[in-house]
Amino acid sequence: MKILALCTGNPERLPGKSYKTGVFKRSVNGAVMIDAEGLVGDAICNRKHHGGVDQAVYIEGSLTLDWWAGELGRPCEPGTFGENMVISSLDNRDVSVGDRFIAGDLILEATACRIPCATFAVKMADPKFVKRYTVAARPGIYCRVVRGGVAEAGAPVEHQSFSGEKVTMPELMKTLGRQLSEADRSRYLAAPIHYKLRAMLEAQR
Repeated sequence: MKILALCTGNPERLPGKSYKTGVFKRSVNGAVMIDAEGLVGDAICNRKHHGGVDQAVYIEGSLTLDWWAGELGRPCEPGTFGENMVISSLDNRDVSVGDRFIAGDLILEATACRIPCATFAVKMADPKFVKRYTVAARPGIYCRVVRGGVAEAGAPVEHQSFSGEKVTMPELMKTLGRQLSEADRSRYLAAPIHYKLRAMLEAQR
């Protein structure tokens, strides 16, 4: 595996909207510093729902983007889904909470799946895209930065699987907001899940 692209965005207005968003990501040339808050220089406009230490970097796998290209009938260039990083030979469905991606000094740890929103649907020019993305069950991956570092396209990546019981990205997407069994809740809480999801799960007890 390797980093195929690193993507950042600037604040831009969505068509017909008054607010600005950083969802429009474009590939950058050269090395990029990644710290606890994500890619240095990347715009995050709505910090209530985006960014933060447990979703500092958003990853899409190249195999997933290839699948979407077939579904959409057009190429999915890096940044199409607002991702910060594209990793080659990666299928999003094969990633679990706690999996790590190591590229040189950089260590990223998966914490949560991407949940599509209205802004994403506008960006994709499809009012039904939230449902379409959810039904596809191939959600992108939010990561915390365990150790920051400099990254660039072409750098090799090691995918290190979580050693505990798995909570895959598709499973997490399917169960978000639902009441879990005690066994499933314990399994989720045993993984290094996003702090907001952890709080939601602990509140169910």
